[in-house]
Amino acid sequence: MEPVILTHTGPSAPGRDTTGWATHEARLRDVPLRVLRGLLPATARATMIVCELRRTAPVPPLLGLPPATVSAPVVLVPEGLGPSHHRPDVVLGVDARDPAPAAIDFAFGCARVRGGSRLHAVHAWQLPPDAPRLPFGLPEVDRATWEDQEVQLLADVLRPWRAKYAEVQVLEDVRLFTPAEAVLRCSTHTALSVIGRSSRTAGWGAVTQSLLAGTTCPVAVVPS
Repeated sequence: MEPVILTHTGPSAPGRDTTGWATHEARLRDVPLRVLRGLLPATARATMIVCELRRTAPVPPLLGLPPATVSAPVVLVPEGLGPSHHRPDVVLGVDARDPAPAAIDFAFGCARVRGGSRLHAVHAWQLPPDAPRLPFGLPEVDRATWEDQEVQLLADVLRPWRAKYAEVQVLEDVRLFTPAEAVLRCSTHTALSVIGRSSRTAGWGAVTQSLLAGTTCPVAVVPS
């Protein structure tokens, strides 16, 4: 992987928000920024690739390449974002039952380079499928027990990275929502949201598409 950040400007609109975000990120990491005027090279290897996220096309084709062929983290910056360099937290969407190590490491690294930013790690969970059909409703003690188990799962997943990035403050958060909704509810005023992308998924995936359709902050999609 080359220590460089790639971004893109189209032939008609310069994408100032996207280029500005990428420029700031390159300065934080002390790596070069390379601005592309055409399609993304199929052999691109970079620290990250930064693209504009247009509201009229919330699921971008990634500059002519299918997502599954790109090995670098892709950051999608919503159009009209404006200055966001001083927003506080980095939000990480974690599936504690099927964690994405590359996404977790990337999110911790993003919080560290921002110096003092908190990593807000969010794990979404669901009640058992038969819970709504219980004759007397869901006992509160059962819900509390299940939630405690989810909290422990998240803590166990994050423990190695909390040791590796000891200087990063971490908020562990377990929420009874869908994964996309959990991240969206936590990322209204954040610097960046980070999620993983399975190598088994040819496109962006349903969770990623839902998140991109509603996000108000840049979203990093990190391949596994």
